[in-house]
Amino acid sequence: MLGFLRRPLVVTADINLNLVALTGLGLLSRLWQLTYPRAVVFDEVYYGQYISFYMKRIFFLDDSGPPFGHMLLALGGYLGGFDGNFLWNRIGAEYSSNVPVWSLRLLPALAGALSVPMAYQIVLELHFSHCTAMGAALLMLIENALITQSRLVLLESLLIFFNLLAVLSYLKFFNSQTHSPFSLRWWLWLVMTGVSCSCAVGIKYMGIFTYFLVLGVAAVHAWHLIGDQTLSNVCVFCHLLARAVALLVVPVVLYLLFFYVHLMLLYRSGPHDQVMSSAFQASLEGGLARITQGQPLEVAFGSQVTLRNVFGKPLPCWLHSHQNTYPMIYENGRGSSHQQQVTCYPFKDINNWWIVKDPRRHQLEVNNPPRPVRHGDIVQLVHGMTTRLLNTHDVAAPLSPHSQEVSCYIDYNISMPAQNLWKLDIVNRESDRDTWKTILSEVRFVHVNTSVVLKLSGAHLPDWGFRQLEIVGEKQSRGHHESMVWNVEEHRYGKSQEQEERELELHLPTQVDISRNLSFMARFSELQWKMLTLKSEDSEHKYSSTPLEWVTLDTNIAYWLHPKTSAQIHLLGNIVIWASASLATVTYSLLFLWYLLCRRRRVCHLPEDAWSRWVMAGALCTGGWASNYLPFFLMERTLFLYHYLPALTFQILLLPVVLQHVSDHLCRSRLQRTVFSTLVVAWYSSACHVSTMLLPLTYGDRSLSPGELRALRLKDSWDILIRKH
Repeated sequence: MLGFLRRPLVVTADINLNLVALTGLGLLSRLWQLTYPRAVVFDEVYYGQYISFYMKRIFFLDDSGPPFGHMLLALGGYLGGFDGNFLWNRIGAEYSSNVPVWSLRLLPALAGALSVPMAYQIVLELHFSHCTAMGAALLMLIENALITQSRLVLLESLLIFFNLLAVLSYLKFFNSQTHSPFSLRWWLWLVMTGVSCSCAVGIKYMGIFTYFLVLGVAAVHAWHLIGDQTLSNVCVFCHLLARAVALLVVPVVLYLLFFYVHLMLLYRSGPHDQVMSSAFQASLEGGLARITQGQPLEVAFGSQVTLRNVFGKPLPCWLHSHQNTYPMIYENGRGSSHQQQVTCYPFKDINNWWIVKDPRRHQLEVNNPPRPVRHGDIVQLVHGMTTRLLNTHDVAAPLSPHSQEVSCYIDYNISMPAQNLWKLDIVNRESDRDTWKTILSEVRFVHVNTSVVLKLSGAHLPDWGFRQLEIVGEKQSRGHHESMVWNVEEHRYGKSQEQEERELELHLPTQVDISRNLSFMARFSELQWKMLTLKSEDSEHKYSSTPLEWVTLDTNIAYWLHPKTSAQIHLLGNIVIWASASLATVTYSLLFLWYLLCRRRRVCHLPEDAWSRWVMAGALCTGGWASNYLPFFLMERTLFLYHYLPALTFQILLLPVVLQHVSDHLCRSRLQRTVFSTLVVAWYSSACHVSTMLLPLTYGDRSLSPGELRALRLKDSWDILIRKH
């Protein structure tokens, strides 16, 4: 029974020394002097702010992408013991001693380092030679722009890592399909594909391009699977179901999980709250939640309320009035009603308070018990500080002449009677008897006499209106818009009939405690919508560029300049690699079209297995480049050179594949192969030489003379290379 103890336990393992060497070189190139420079480099100034928000649990909104990438960067700060106390206010600022620079930059650097052996494995899984796979990995290793981007607190290296992991996982899954379907290995790589795609999308929306690429390739393979007559109907159904769950359901669930963790971590009010709805703000600790704590839920006749416009553009603002009146004559010669101005004011103010009045009664306080206001009720809105009623009539608005002016009515004893009745329309009601609820209800005010709707036009009034935002009465025939929708943000039950007592009452806190915690899905939906629709003010940047300039490398970015010496870091690509990668893409496309035409004529230049490898490599590599590059031509935003790096990685994978194809199938004789191999070696040497020349600008670790700086700028490298050879 214990006979096995008489023999030693032996464990054997196959170790690919190529992978070990590539991983080691990748780690060395990305981790070497990682804390240098100990200063804020380019976009670290933005991502560092988000890391500090995570450390302090403060909510923020970044419209550049989902939160997973930011959470990974924050994880580095957490592991390094960062407390979030650093002022990220300018590029080049020296990091204080409490900032763990090495820890913050570690995860992007590891992602960049592991992308090198991953490139090797992808080419192997495409069934090309070890030599070709080594070529792809070495190009990833020495490409200067990839090195620079992965050594800083930035997201591109993380995005590239998960893009490549998604492709590698799918290839491993696909290759195990013929040998061991539904095995543990098969399930592992299939699920890993979905997880990697979700992570890529969770880092930046650009990740969705690779996700769609993988889905497209998987859909084609599934279509071929359906036509496989050797499989039973049940087996085909199981295959399709497994792919649907792993590639559709798993990514969606994981994407929701990113936001769930994000919102769980950031539970405190912060500087970005105002763009969110009142309900979302009230769900955060501090800020509006502190102000609205204890408010009554149901709005009643006599309630004192502030009304926030749901649209929130161009600025979040509240319905407001003050004693100033509209000018008798506008600058363009049009006349006004000379009534009291009604505006939308983007700050908390005592003049934002209104009293909900029952038109059939004179009282301005809440009954006991309160009489709630319901959908369809007719109300009057009394301005709290001036006691004048919200009014509109057939007079053109000051800046929107096709809409009606909105005012607070002043009785001038002229033939312009008050028209101050409004019908309450609860937009998000569940039934026609719904009550008007604080924060939760989104309402419209429809004017009884003219049927116009109270609306924020978004235009800034002139100086006579204190540059506040214009409020108008909009005809319903022009359609529904969020700028017509309002919600009660602050609310209290009015108890005083006398005006002086009411003014004091407006400053008092409320007493009734009601919880208004939003569900996760409600918060997720709002946050996701804001991310997709919120447009930051994109201004022209001195280092911005166009997609056409990326391919030709006609641009670069100065990331950091040493304050005392000429040492500096630039985002510079290796011109030999970039130009050759573009040439390889064109070569592949032309060869693919030629082979396709020939096969249509029943002329097959390639054996079936070689043709399958060629098509698969093109679908993933050329398709990966196109899907990660071409969409930028349709984007109206400020673009930079680093946006091209995910597309470049797919081109780098394609380049050695094309070289092997030329050697194996286009070079007919041994002499041709020898000459071609010699040229390839010389080309690799040139790429390594240019990479070495650019190292001072990649790492920024030594001062450069003006002549050296001029020599190292992009295409000038060609001239140096030619002169030296």
